[in-house]
Amino acid sequence: MSELRYPPAEGVAPGNGYSHVVTGHGQWVAISGQVALDVDGRFVGLGDPGAQAEQVFANLQACLTAAGATFENVVKLTFFVTDIGFLPAIRPVRDRYVPGPKPATTAVQVAALFSPDALLEIEAYAVI
Repeated sequence: MSELRYPPAEGVAPGNGYSHVVTGHGQWVAISGQVALDVDGRFVGLGDPGAQAEQVFANLQACLTAAGATFENVVKLTFFVTDIGFLPAIRPVRDRYVPGPKPATTAVQVAALFSPDALLEIEAYAVI
């Protein structure tokens, strides 16, 4: 496992539930944005951002496993949400999957995702 470091960013307000800076040496892993599609390509949790987050993080975990990584290797998450008000439903799911220090994170509200059924999409970067 890569030894990740979370150096403080002097002069920047502390992050609430995320790190401003994460560094590490190792193999770079990029995970495409994941949505709440199950293994058969059907949406899970229609209209429910918490249920969709559960499927999204399960998909991210499967992708990380395929790369030989875990959530402990994740250095960056990017959340794309159709309503920024979904974050309180998403964060507890993230906290169950992502142990310890939180990776650098960006949350962006978008007008739409590829399907009107998709409420969120999350991409990840990891170093192993």
